[in-house]
Amino acid sequence: MSEITEERGLLEVRNLHIKFDISKPFIHRLLNRAEKTYVHAVRGIDFSIRRGETFSLVGESGCGKSTVARLLSGLYQPTDGDISYQGTVLAEASREQRQYIRRRCQMIFQDPFASLNPRWKVDRIIAEPLVLFGMIKNREEGRQRVGQLLEQVGLAASDMDKFPHEFSGGQRQRISIARALAGEPEFLICDEPTSALDVSVQAQVLNLMKDLQDELGLTYLFISHDMSVVSHFSDRVGIMYLGRLVEVGTVEEVFNRPRHPYTRMLMDAIPSMDVIHKERTPVTGEVPNPISPPSGCAFHPRCAFATDKCKQSTPAALDISATQQVACHYPLSVS
Repeated sequence: MSEITEERGLLEVRNLHIKFDISKPFIHRLLNRAEKTYVHAVRGIDFSIRRGETFSLVGESGCGKSTVARLLSGLYQPTDGDISYQGTVLAEASREQRQYIRRRCQMIFQDPFASLNPRWKVDRIIAEPLVLFGMIKNREEGRQRVGQLLEQVGLAASDMDKFPHEFSGGQRQRISIARALAGEPEFLICDEPTSALDVSVQAQVLNLMKDLQDELGLTYLFISHDMSVVSHFSDRVGIMYLGRLVEVGTVEEVFNRPRHPYTRMLMDAIPSMDVIHKERTPVTGEVPNPISPPSGCAFHPRCAFATDKCKQSTPAALDISATQQVACHYPLSVS
């Protein structure tokens, strides 16, 4: 999708692609005269995140949300396209620029237990970025800074002498947030940070993240499949389907005036407390196999409005408003 605002973003993604080689071994392919097999996890997406906002990526499992997070964090390298941070294209950045960007962009992972080293005490876990980035001079200074970070996320400074298994899931995620904040970042990639937590704990962690954003001026890329969480936490939303962005807009536009059939399907599946007797509409069908995606619009096998045109050509992004875009041949009318 093209730029939807004239303001230059803190982070900009242009025509981002990544494909993974999932071919069988060479000998097998040679004997069976088979070609290499690739899965295109991300298929040419474009978006921009402005400083201080929360931009959320939403979609069903397997649509490519977490792959985008790993691309932005540098864990994966794109097959094609550009990622720019403060105007610097990551692929063209110098070593010093990469080091700066690495410190200023941090990631909060989905599973708070798997992302923490169980053999390390909290002190060492949180202090690791401080050491790597040369932000402390000695151990005493490091412990003082770790204590400050723990208190900032609602834990006690004395917790630094404990191991991860001594904490609850919500407390472990707070430790992950403290570690992410250690490098004094301005951009946080949050890959479903509350999906492994109880509902009551989710609210506490989300409130903490919102408070930290206001206090520190943070910018978030928030990845989730929970539409109700996204509606309360985000400024703008991108709807992903099979590696593509099918709709982008403000929370108010996407949730109140969805224009893509897939977005409408996700909206209809949200339980409503306003209408007591309203039946919940389940999300129908399944995400197609990304190894052999449907021709044309990937959503057409599940779309009630699909035509032959949808089956034959991939829709381009249409500007619905200054802040809303939809990739659909026949955008839904506003009800």
